[in-house]
Amino acid sequence: MQYHEAANFLFDLRRFGVDPGVESVQDLLAAMDVSPTEGSGPAYVQVAGTNGKGSTARMVESALREAGLSVGLYTSPHLDHLTERIQIDGREMPRSAVAEFVDEAKPWLVDRAADGAPLTFFEVVTAMGIWQFERADVDVAVLEVGLGGELDATSAVDPTASAVTNVSLEHTGVLGETVEEIAETKSHVAPEGRRLVTGTEGAALSTVRDVAGRVGASGVITVGEDDWAGEGATEKEAHPDVTVSYDGRVTHQQAAVSVAAEDWSVDAEIPLLGEHQAENAGIACVLARQVGDELGVDVDRTALERGLARADWPGRFEVMGQSPLTVLDGAHNPEACETVGETLSTFEYDDCHIVVAAMHDKDTAAMAAALPDGSVTTCAPATDRAEDPEVLARTFEDAGYDDVRSTGSVANALSLAREDAEEDDALLVTGSLYAVAEARATWTRLQIPKRIESIDEAETVLRNGQVSEPGIWRMRGKADHRVLHTRVQQRQAEYLKQEMLSLDGECSASALRSGGELHDVVLSGTMAQFKRLAEKLQGQPWGLSELGEEIRESLGIQYSPPERDLPWPQDRTAVMGVLNVTPDSFHDGGEYERVEDAVSRAEAMVEAGADVIDVGGESTRPGADPVEIEEELNRVLPVVEELSELDVPISVDTRRPEVARAVVDAGADVLNDVEGLQDPEMRRVVAETGVPVVLMHSIEAPVDPSTAVEYDDVVEETIRELGDRLLAAEKAGVDREQVIVDPGIGFGKSARESFELLDRLEEFEALGCPLLFGHSHKSLFELTGEEAGDAPHSTVAATALAARNGADIVRVHDVAENVAAVNVADATDDPEGFEP
Repeated sequence: MQYHEAANFLFDLRRFGVDPGVESVQDLLAAMDVSPTEGSGPAYVQVAGTNGKGSTARMVESALREAGLSVGLYTSPHLDHLTERIQIDGREMPRSAVAEFVDEAKPWLVDRAADGAPLTFFEVVTAMGIWQFERADVDVAVLEVGLGGELDATSAVDPTASAVTNVSLEHTGVLGETVEEIAETKSHVAPEGRRLVTGTEGAALSTVRDVAGRVGASGVITVGEDDWAGEGATEKEAHPDVTVSYDGRVTHQQAAVSVAAEDWSVDAEIPLLGEHQAENAGIACVLARQVGDELGVDVDRTALERGLARADWPGRFEVMGQSPLTVLDGAHNPEACETVGETLSTFEYDDCHIVVAAMHDKDTAAMAAALPDGSVTTCAPATDRAEDPEVLARTFEDAGYDDVRSTGSVANALSLAREDAEEDDALLVTGSLYAVAEARATWTRLQIPKRIESIDEAETVLRNGQVSEPGIWRMRGKADHRVLHTRVQQRQAEYLKQEMLSLDGECSASALRSGGELHDVVLSGTMAQFKRLAEKLQGQPWGLSELGEEIRESLGIQYSPPERDLPWPQDRTAVMGVLNVTPDSFHDGGEYERVEDAVSRAEAMVEAGADVIDVGGESTRPGADPVEIEEELNRVLPVVEELSELDVPISVDTRRPEVARAVVDAGADVLNDVEGLQDPEMRRVVAETGVPVVLMHSIEAPVDPSTAVEYDDVVEETIRELGDRLLAAEKAGVDREQVIVDPGIGFGKSARESFELLDRLEEFEALGCPLLFGHSHKSLFELTGEEAGDAPHSTVAATALAARNGADIVRVHDVAENVAAVNVADATDDPEGFEP
């Protein structure tokens, strides 16, 4: 079974209405030979509540990973792809695993439907998440609860720890007409024999306490701010068990929060804005500590603070730009809309431009009343549940908004609002995560060029684009010239196919039938056909005009990329010489620990033709022990200071922001981060210093040889994950023109996957950044008969291939030999213009 077939089957289940209960999910799991209640699998965490449960679940997952645990995360809905809902250690469920699950479950599901008891989309996807977590043998699985708790599909597990973040009126037709009734069903997630964590107050808290006691929980842990009201108590001495404080924004993307209990406390900077996130952070800390206690793992202050700092959550007050201030927030009920308005008020801006869409079952009048004043553009995402834009516009007019207009698609609405917004204005996209997802594609969508030199390669590209087998057979001989693979909405895919075929080009679309996620399309044609396509898309609705501009830029049609101010030659492949001042690096550890030896080595590399010297003070080889910050500084700083007078730029290989800031102050010209700017503080250092930075794709650093990573397509997944990290860096204020990307050879990739990356380096052009290839003496060359740490011949050969395939920089230990290899490749690429 192919992924598109599996996804079609799952999305077709959306036609079945909600049928509260856990028995169906339990029956499906039993049919799949999965028993999540036996206690032999992961420790499960359930996070229920009206708002904030997704953010809280993400923070719990991040903190537990920082404590050294393998963690699964199940959330909903997804923004772009179904696989986002199910993640293990930060990586989405592979498409191949989705196909495997559906292939195995489909006969049972069909039989159930034939018997008049079909399962819903949410039930089956929840079961798929539990199935994936159980077979992957994760330590912990964090589940975001759906509508309720007692009868929610996620309650097919017995939780080790659980929370109810807060309770307000929502889905009253299913959950109940009062806050107390809704709190009743949500509180049934309480763990037997352990304490339920909650941020509720007043009547909701009273209900939570009552239900927790009835279902066997040992009590309740309350989380709240100093003005916490308990069950309505007004006594000055009344305080929650865990007190939280929102200490304001630190940057446009980060806020300071503090969490304090009787015997522990946390002070963290989190990438989630809004006072409500302090309470979410407090609940997450308590849950993470509870899990740690149950598993015998110390989830200490450092793990909590680092986990909170890395818990980004797309689409939740996500600041995409500062001029104008551009915010995406999926608030979809009045309370959440009010919170968005409060958080937005902490920024300074002139006028506010609101792009809003909502589902037809929401209280849109109350949502309109809660949002800030400004001009409003209503629209509708591509889902049958969306409210009509004209009806929504009338709701905002009735709420007192003076400047209201409606349009069709989210992309059109965003384009109109961006045209109106001045640099000092604010632009807010809100009302629905579906709308946020479509708007966010403006920043996240990639156009990946494909090199096809055979029928087999054409088949591979088309199959990865989820084209049906008959479609592959028809199209494989036509996929020539320029080929782009991208992901778009279903209606955009249909329009692209129509227009490209009219130009005698080709457009192979995913066999996915529904609008449940973005659709893969593979466009192929001559440059002239692509130029005409971009022209035809100009002025079209549904975001097609913007898509045409992306295609034009990706293929360089009447477009020149910006010139970059980088401190090395950009008209040829540059050579970066590796200088490890460590005792344990895999190739040259211990050779250059003394400053005078390191300086002598650097001078020799420059004499041999190195364009950059990269100094490293911590080994990231497989199994290497991390070093303390002070030790890394002691190794690196004296060398950087001595090398600052060299005629070539000095790069420092570090993953620690404290080291990065110190070496830049000491004269370093470039930073090389093996963690790919995943640390928010490192992003801040790069943004503030403005130095060029190498953003590397890695699963972990140092490398753990026992970590097995499953890729559907190692190249595309590496590109997309680098794209996400690049976007995070840009949102933090890093200029894209500062960034060099590195696919991270050997970091979470097998030897064969590393060679696949080498072969397809051209596809990294999709990111619009220079590309560094670091392969010197690495273990991938065991495949070609040399040893890890001593592979000079394979290294030189790979350097030539990398330069030929699009690498802008190669990072090597042996400079002279690899300069020669680069010269051969560059001369081959441009025999007439090459100058040694």
